[in-house]
Amino acid sequence: MNPITQQEINKAAWGACDTFRGVVDPSIYKDYVLTMLFLKYISDVWKDHKARYEAEYPDAPELVAAMMQQEAFALPEGAGFDALHKRRFEAGNGERIDKALHAIEEANGTKLKDVFQDISFNSNKLGDEEQKNDILRHLLEDFVKPALDLRPSRVGALDIIGGAYEYLISRFAATAGKKAGEFYTPAEVSELMARLVDPQEGDDICDPTCGSASLLMKCGRLIRERTGTKRYALFGQEAIGSTWALAKMNLFLHGEENHQVEWGDTIRNPKLRTSDDMLRHFDVVVANPPFSLDKWGTEAADTDKFARFRRGIPPKTKGDYAFILHMIETLKPGSGRMAVVVPHGVLFRGSTEGKIRQKLVEENLLAAVIGLPEKLFFGTGIPAAILVFRKRKADDSVLFIDASREFVAGTNQNVLSEANLAKIVDTHQARETVDKYAYRATKAEIAENDFNLNIPRYVDTFEEEAEIDLKAVRSERARLKDDLAELEARMEGYLRELGLA
Repeated sequence: MNPITQQEINKAAWGACDTFRGVVDPSIYKDYVLTMLFLKYISDVWKDHKARYEAEYPDAPELVAAMMQQEAFALPEGAGFDALHKRRFEAGNGERIDKALHAIEEANGTKLKDVFQDISFNSNKLGDEEQKNDILRHLLEDFVKPALDLRPSRVGALDIIGGAYEYLISRFAATAGKKAGEFYTPAEVSELMARLVDPQEGDDICDPTCGSASLLMKCGRLIRERTGTKRYALFGQEAIGSTWALAKMNLFLHGEENHQVEWGDTIRNPKLRTSDDMLRHFDVVVANPPFSLDKWGTEAADTDKFARFRRGIPPKTKGDYAFILHMIETLKPGSGRMAVVVPHGVLFRGSTEGKIRQKLVEENLLAAVIGLPEKLFFGTGIPAAILVFRKRKADDSVLFIDASREFVAGTNQNVLSEANLAKIVDTHQARETVDKYAYRATKAEIAENDFNLNIPRYVDTFEEEAEIDLKAVRSERARLKDDLAELEARMEGYLRELGLA
């Protein structure tokens, strides 16, 4: 049997979406397709391992049952994909799938607690009973195709399943418009942020607005590629229930067992706390929070029990600094470092934001400001910036990088190439001024600019235009006038010949 490729699995999984197209909006059907992929995978793993144990111990069913109790996921009788597929022509597909998911959730205790509560295959979002049953029959048939036989003995490494899940999420983001930013950060931006914070073996890594957890996993992957170990822990929080569920499934499908991802509003109710009810601290904090979030929780900010807003309370209609201040408060005193995506307004808006910005610079927490190209992010064409903070810095300078003009242009989205990424990371590490690209500013220079961090104030990208030779221009103008006069005389002659003059 030829080994299955990532591309084949991706294509087959994306093909399953055809069942919904034209009937259900992608923002709705993405949850059904991704949940079905997860169910199919854990069912195929269970079936594969059980067959292997039964072949090894044909006369010891009790031993096989005991070994199956040690599986990563428990699969109750009748709750697996094959049982659902077998009954696909019967009425009640939606109810059966929901019951199976509920049974799996119950059987796996805290591991999958509440993961499926925000998804209902029996929802009227899929149409009336007849249409819904038909759609779900087609979906079950899509996932039984040979390309989506996800048994480990066939597909090998877990990464190929995680890769398919990540591929689907990125494709959904490309079609989801403004809502895409709620669950997905483009892969190359995640890669850039991971490299900027340089995660190390043993680090605790957190994303307080984790979406589908792609940014967290990029940090983990970087450590694995460098060290070959999985000695790190991933933490996150996500406010939207269905997106939190995506994150949990995504982490499991990538083999990231050592994680704690909570569901809830990070600003109003941070869930990642210590046993004595203080905010938990991390070596690395990364995030792509919602831009300028309205109604972020200002009403409770002045009585915040964690004193996150002691530098100032951000404006009620712009929550950017609420997330920044929360993230800074969760950094470990020695090793803490963070990268956060922000809209450019964060760099120069006045009032309370200006005062917060001033305090962050004066406390020597800000390490770098990096301007990105426009149209990198799904759902918005505006250019963004990355702010890098460190709890411990070698000096009080801030590095400004203008990377906004170097990218690979795309029809709908621009992307950063590996060369673009490497240049940003190398410049960030060197912390030296580079003509028309980067500038290392002292704290005094930033103070002179009233703590305005707008990148053009520091990085001069002005290109002088070539000098114009006025003599050559005059002579060319005279020649063109002569040519025009000659053409007009010739045209006059033609018109006379035709009797039209």
